Amino acid sequence: MILPGAAMWDERYGGAGYAYGLEANAFLAEQTSERVNGLKAIVPGDGEGRNGVWLSGQGYAVDSLDLSEHGVAKSLALAKARGVEVNAFRADALAWDWPRAHYDLVALIYLHLAPPQRRRLHALALASLKPGGRLVLEAFRPQQIERQKAGARGGPRDVTLLYSVDDLTRDFTGAEILRLGEFDAELREGALHFGQGAVVRALVRAR
Repeated sequence: MILPGAAMWDERYGGAGYAYGLEANAFLAEQTSERVNGLKAIVPGDGEGRNGVWLSGQGYAVDSLDLSEHGVAKSLALAKARGVEVNAFRADALAWDWPRAHYDLVALIYLHLAPPQRRRLHALALASLKPGGRLVLEAFRPQQIERQKAGARGGPRDVTLLYSVDDLTRDFTGAEILRLGEFDAELREGALHFGQGAVVRALVRAR
């Protein structure tokens, strides 16, 4: 079965290399640097698995979702090479049956959606967290369009798919926002996230 939107990602992940590199996103790694024992994490839109595999290496029991068959296969291959396990499977995060109050961590790393879908996904993600569970998010903000013109790589070229602090403040109303702001990041995430990035980062705790 071909999931809606999967063809683009299958093409991107179909090559031998890893489009966004092998290492975890730096902000996610910073927030999950301490080892844990069996806490549950989910990474929707995990691509080729670099973030899910990192979390598994830190001791999380990880569900890794992606639209792309190639991405899921690479996630499993990377986990095997690192000697860890991830529960990686093909799924549309918006259509998936999210469990409630189940996860200790949700990682949303460069998962860009149009506003109605973004709001819905963020609501589902928050509801899936146990009380005290955390959501870690990094995404490009609208200023990334100008960075792209200057030669940076990464992010949608449609401004409606880019996120602002105001967007996320509204999305995460009802949760405890521990950190939320705009940052300039020097990206070194494979060939497709490279150069000066205009990003927004959030760390949110479920009540």
